[in-house]
Parts: sequence; C-alpha cells; structure tokens
Amino acid sequence: MKTAKTVFLTGLLAMGLACGYSKSVTPPSPGTVPTITQLSPPNTNSGGAAFVLTVDGTNFLSNATVNWNGVAQPTTPVTANQMMATIPASAIAATGTAAVTVTNPGKAGGIYGGGTQPETSNSMAFTVN
Repeated sequence: MKTAKTVFLTGLLAMGLACGYSKSVTPPSPGTVPTITQLSPPNTNSGGAAFVLTVDGTNFLSNATVNWNGVAQPTTPVTANQMMATIPASAIAATGTAAVTVTNPGKAGGIYGGGTQPETSNSMAFTVN
C-alpha cells in the first residue's frame, strides 16, 4: 500500500510540474513615433559638398537616426525636437528628390519579451536641384 501511494504521489507531482508550466512571451508594444515638420536647408544644388541637414519635428529620442532615402546617416541629437545629420556629397551628386525620415529605435524587452518596436516618422522630400 505504501508503494502504491508513493507511485501515485510521484505521478501526480510529475503531472503537476509538466502541465501548466510555460514561459509566455509578451510581444513588443508600439514605440514613440517621431514626426518631421521642417528640413533646413529644404534643398541644395547637385554636385555640392557634404552638408549638415537640420531636421525639426517632435518625439525624437536621443538615439534616433536621420534616414536619407531609407539609409541611416551619421546623426547628432540636439533636442527632442531637433536632429542634425551629415549628408555626404555622393548623396547629392545628381538632381532629384530624397525622402528624409527619422527612426526611433525599439527597446529590447526582458527575458519574457516586451520592449518597444522601432518607429519611423513621416517622410519629407528634400530637393537636389
């Protein structure tokens, strides 16, 4: 009888540990969405030298990046409302229009997920004459 109780309790314990234990992962929540309101300068001439583009807007995180046609550029944060990016001469070698955006990176979650997703601003056109 003692053996039967031991086997029964061991089985019950094993089932209790095996069932109902799972590590749930929380998906990332939306991050802070930046918005661009102005570019300075708003345009430049083709064939010029590298220049610094000032991007004004809202909700820029300190580790946000300015993107030129989807490619991150060397970026310096000024405030939560202003970023500066160095645009290389090769980016303005020919006439056309470039799409400028700002991306706030996501934040990693803990061992159970979470964190935030990266978010990219509206696009603003920059003209190369």
